[in-house]
Amino acid sequence: MVVIVGLGFWSPWIEAWSVGQRIALLEWLALELSRAGLLPFTLAAPAVIVVASLAALCGAVLRVSGTAYLGAQTMLDGQMHGDRVVAGGPYRFVRNPLYLGTLFMMAAMGFAMPPTGAVFTLVLVGLFLVRLILAEEAHLTEQMGETYQAYVRAVPRLLPRLRTSVEASGEEPHWMRAVLHELAPIGVFIALSCFSWTYNNETILRAILVSFGASLVVRALVKESKVGQAAAQ
Repeated sequence: MVVIVGLGFWSPWIEAWSVGQRIALLEWLALELSRAGLLPFTLAAPAVIVVASLAALCGAVLRVSGTAYLGAQTMLDGQMHGDRVVAGGPYRFVRNPLYLGTLFMMAAMGFAMPPTGAVFTLVLVGLFLVRLILAEEAHLTEQMGETYQAYVRAVPRLLPRLRTSVEASGEEPHWMRAVLHELAPIGVFIALSCFSWTYNNETILRAILVSFGASLVVRALVKESKVGQAAAQ
């Protein structure tokens, strides 16, 4: 996904094949709304910023809440887990809050990309996540059988339900760990909601890069701490 996002921001096809424009989607949408006569530019730009910020907020909330209930330790593990059904917090309303949060985060980041780069990123990341979801569902069905299938029938894959009959499975959320683990989506929200008002795309990009860098450092420290604790035991 890092490669896909990098290509989305770079969008080399713009110069190579003259496909698209070297302009941020945020600015392009505001201009198009203004040219279509739907909103004056002075209102169109803030409206687009609000939409981008809301997408980033949805991504951050879903990622943090999903990690809080699933557990940062599970998130750091590269192996699939199939020993239990997590049905607490957002998992009562949607089976894949983390992946849905990732899609929202990518959509929000797309506002800082060229329009064609944003489309490229959303399509490829979407396909990647769907493939990952299907693989995980097959694995969980094999591991837990009817227990997981009952959960599948009760909770939608990616479109959350407003109401649910699924009882909480009893997991205790770890909010501080989740916030530390999900600094990237939180940073994307801060970058778009605060720095978009400067109308300087480079400032937004720098803020996003700083948040991703901070996320990588924190994850590495947390993982090293876990390894150290395991060795001590």
